[in-house]
Amino acid sequence: MSVRRLAEPQVQPAGFAFNKANAAAAKKWIAKYPKGREQSAIIPLLMLAQEQEGWVTKAAIEAVCDMLAMPYIRGLEVATFYTQFQLSPVGTRAHVQVCGTTPCMLRGAGDLMDVCRSKIHPEQFHTNADGTLSWEEVECQGACVNAPMVMIFKDTYEDLTPERLAEIIDAFEAGKGATIEPGPQTDRFYSAPAGGFTSLSDEKAVLKSSRGKSGGKAAGAAEVPPSKAARHKTDAVETNEAVKSPSPVKTSAKAEKAAARPSLDHKDRPKGIEKPTAVDDLKLISGVGPKNEAVLHELGIYTFAQVASWKKAERAWVDGYLNFHGRIEREDWVKQAKALAKGGVEEYIRVFGKKPV
Repeated sequence: MSVRRLAEPQVQPAGFAFNKANAAAAKKWIAKYPKGREQSAIIPLLMLAQEQEGWVTKAAIEAVCDMLAMPYIRGLEVATFYTQFQLSPVGTRAHVQVCGTTPCMLRGAGDLMDVCRSKIHPEQFHTNADGTLSWEEVECQGACVNAPMVMIFKDTYEDLTPERLAEIIDAFEAGKGATIEPGPQTDRFYSAPAGGFTSLSDEKAVLKSSRGKSGGKAAGAAEVPPSKAARHKTDAVETNEAVKSPSPVKTSAKAEKAAARPSLDHKDRPKGIEKPTAVDDLKLISGVGPKNEAVLHELGIYTFAQVASWKKAERAWVDGYLNFHGRIEREDWVKQAKALAKGGVEEYIRVFGKKPV
């Protein structure tokens, strides 16, 4: 294992303090452990610090150790042991972790690293000139069947070619990373075979039924796997005879997304307004890029105050319409919008401890 040391003193900030939200989260983590065992919260608290600052600073380690009443050396041992902790500044818009373990290397991870060297920096753990991008090689990240792949912050991007990774890096550099959908960058369905399903895809599926007095389904009844473009629907009643299952319907990914979108007439759709004279820059909300901002404008959403007022059902509707898979809740758009509506970027920094990305 390579030696891991803290960043040079000249790049270390003078101090550290959790913002209001993370301070509350830290208390919840500490409360999970029995009295006298609070030091067990060291890893989640260091992760909170990293998510807030982008990397783990010396001041953050010491502040966390003070919260947990533990010696600084113990906190340093944890931070320098686990490679999930970044001990130097990383890119503010993207830190690209390229998997270099055998399956990915055999499938072209070396070429992905060359892209990072040319577009970010010739060496790992260095930011580009603007400080917005950085990269490193890491060990297995668990998406071997979708090799080669990279992780950017908490999302994975799989089945990559050098050209596709270059496009993704350019998008993050331009502040449009939210427009790139994580996961396979081909038409593969998650980790299913790249050429399509190879089993349980016949037109006929024999469902053997051995119902007893309880009327339960037979153990071992075959199920047709879901398709990325469509889902099989089997309405036939199980009998002792073979029943037919409809063939998968092949549609485009765009058609599937359109079909999955909630209706514009749904009761949970947030109320839109006419375009006001002063339109807020919704791109200041983490997760809203130019494309998503345009969609929100089409829905009549132009101000931070509108987003800040969304109830849970309205957030769920917008999340489904944007095909975000829970991202609005994870990134807390409402809290971001409330801060921006109250005092702009200055209030955002006060609440979150950093500038909007």
